[in-house]
Amino acid sequence: MNQKQTDEKFMRRCLQLARNGWQHAKPNPMVGAVITWQPTDEMGHFRGEPIIIGEGWHQRCGEGHAEVNAFASVEEKDVPKLPESTIYVSLEPCAHYGKTPPCADLIVSKDVKRVVVGCVDSFAKVQGRGIEKIKAAGIDVTVGVLEAECRELNRRFMTFHEKKRPYIILKWAQTQNGFLDDQGQNLPISSTFTRMLVHKLRAENDAILVGHVTENREHPQLNVRDWRGESPEKFVLSHENTIEKILATCRERNYQSLIVEGGAATHKAFLAQDLWDEIRIETAPMVVSGGTRAAELPKEAVVWHREAYDGRTIVTLRRRSDVAK
Repeated sequence: MNQKQTDEKFMRRCLQLARNGWQHAKPNPMVGAVITWQPTDEMGHFRGEPIIIGEGWHQRCGEGHAEVNAFASVEEKDVPKLPESTIYVSLEPCAHYGKTPPCADLIVSKDVKRVVVGCVDSFAKVQGRGIEKIKAAGIDVTVGVLEAECRELNRRFMTFHEKKRPYIILKWAQTQNGFLDDQGQNLPISSTFTRMLVHKLRAENDAILVGHVTENREHPQLNVRDWRGESPEKFVLSHENTIEKILATCRERNYQSLIVEGGAATHKAFLAQDLWDEIRIETAPMVVSGGTRAAELPKEAVVWHREAYDGRTIVTLRRRSDVAK
């Protein structure tokens, strides 16, 4: 196994660990860290493959970061190996004092031989500073291992800090011929199972929005009932509560993701301002003679993922430029 393969192997383990922080790390990013050491013979030549001597992830906002937990997991007998070890981190180590001390300083204090970083942190107080601090200490640093996968894991966090707005998911369910209702009357489109997936999506995001027409007609709860997790904060789009005000509120409250449930006019309003990152469409095998048509998809929207359940198809679209990455 060459160095590139070895680095990717342990970075994948970092990503596995990072996902454990899905519910409780936010608004911080999900991060995993792995510490490896490779045995040598009496002549100092490497023998065998590197082994993991420590690993951890960011479990909860305000508590120890992935690097802290990884170093804490190293057994006492392995501590002397740290000066010859490599630490893999899926996201750049922080270089500032927040609720916890800088992880870049911790890494330097441990005097590790090498640091491998998945991707640079978009947060303004980091953005390369952690990497530079570690390099300045004379430690070998490699950046960009499985970069696309590492950014994908924290796409909500990245969007929030890079675009100064939440990650926006436009979502709707439609008939096979593209209607959201039946002659303006509410039409159950989702199955029991796909409705559960909708609740799962809600549990994974911070805020949710509907237009005032949908709110007045259907009074949707927009909470999590068929899945475990916290319900997103509900917003209603109106003349008083505009898109701009809602996005500003999300920014103030550190809400990094927003589901836009509808209706059609609300979806069109977001699309008109090019405010979207994902579009999730559930299509059921039913046809109606008329009603409210779903919004027209933007030209840059391409299929990123497709699923099929109970005769229904769930398609997730993203921007062509994002899928190409």
